[in-house]
Amino acid sequence: MLLRCQKHLKQIADMKVREIFYSIQGEGARQGTASIFIRLSNCNLNCWFCDTDWSTGEEMTVEEIKIKIEKYPCKEIVWTGGEPTLQLTNEILKQFEGYYHCIESNGTNEIPSLIDYIVVAPKDALIHSSLLRIKINEVRIPLSTIDKNPDIKDYPQANNYFVSPLFLGKKKQRFELDMNNVNSCIQFVKNNPEWKLSLQVHKLINIR
Repeated sequence: MLLRCQKHLKQIADMKVREIFYSIQGEGARQGTASIFIRLSNCNLNCWFCDTDWSTGEEMTVEEIKIKIEKYPCKEIVWTGGEPTLQLTNEILKQFEGYYHCIESNGTNEIPSLIDYIVVAPKDALIHSSLLRIKINEVRIPLSTIDKNPDIKDYPQANNYFVSPLFLGKKKQRFELDMNNVNSCIQFVKNNPEWKLSLQVHKLINIR
């Protein structure tokens, strides 16, 4: 019986992980919250402004991930990417008993039901129909001066709607704050007060 359980765990547990680190949440409604970030590899989109090389990563089992994160004095995990829904399942989440699970997704796939806190950051892609039938926690839209302003009716029902100015300037530098984008977001929020401004504080203070 034990061998069968171990075999089943191995079948569901292999994941490609870009990085694991412990930091604070730098944006959105949970800004300032200590969190363990598990960044999974691979994505089904290829956004020009993406600041993560999600094409590489290390093959890990759930047990290896659990051993790596158990040293942190925190029980909150942020599953991010890449696009975490390409790998993350309820079967995997069940192995992390006692953890609070947040996800940052582009919204093109169904979100596992065991996720506690859902952040959707839609890009120029169709939102999965399942997300239109539930109320999620956050919609986060990256915005620059060249982007079309978002229309709240195009997104799932959420507790919070954020616009976040792209940091990437002419050289596409991760920590290059573009004040034109910031001012554009501020003006948008002033004109559309159902939205809020979210700055990526972890980039402003240069931490992971």
